[in-house]
Amino acid sequence: MPRMRNALPWVPLLLMLPFGQGLANDETASAVFGGGCFWCVEEAFDKVSGVTSTTSGFSGGHVENPSYQQVVDGNTGHAEVVRVEYDPEVVDYATLLHVFWRNIDPFAVDRQFCDVGEAYRSVIYYSSDEEQALAEATRDELAERFGREIATEISSFEAFYPAEEYHQDYYRKNPVRYNYYKAACGRERRLEAVWDDEAGGLARQ
Repeated sequence: MPRMRNALPWVPLLLMLPFGQGLANDETASAVFGGGCFWCVEEAFDKVSGVTSTTSGFSGGHVENPSYQQVVDGNTGHAEVVRVEYDPEVVDYATLLHVFWRNIDPFAVDRQFCDVGEAYRSVIYYSSDEEQALAEATRDELAERFGREIATEISSFEAFYPAEEYHQDYYRKNPVRYNYYKAACGRERRLEAVWDDEAGGLARQ
């Protein structure tokens, strides 16, 4: 697999674009990503310097304030997602995208690892033209790098609905069950197969 260390040619130019449309207040901004099981996506982003909080929830569907059971049963249109709150003076949106890609299987359609169905699709929900441009640029670069189509959806953000409280910080509250699930699901093995030593994306920080 070709390596791409420090080889993101689209970043220097696009990083000059103004950020802030996703600002939650004067100090933080937010981004929404779906990468299969939201417990695992929370864990991945909680490790990123500059991320102040993560919240598991649902986006992209037509049912208001759905329950977890409704979403996984299907027919709501929602994906499991994580809302990432971050300090843009510490970490930028381009870095969050870098981490996101390296925590998913970008070729999988309507699934991630052992979780199958529309709710587990990978997706980036953008909140501004700048975020859209960055997301599409990274997708296109990866398609060229791997020589195959990237299945990840890139769509305009409309609404975020938090999941039930027992889903929040699940990997911290239930480490034994979580680690068993993660290992059995083959998430880390697949990430290493796709990304080699880039898996997880934290080497960029």
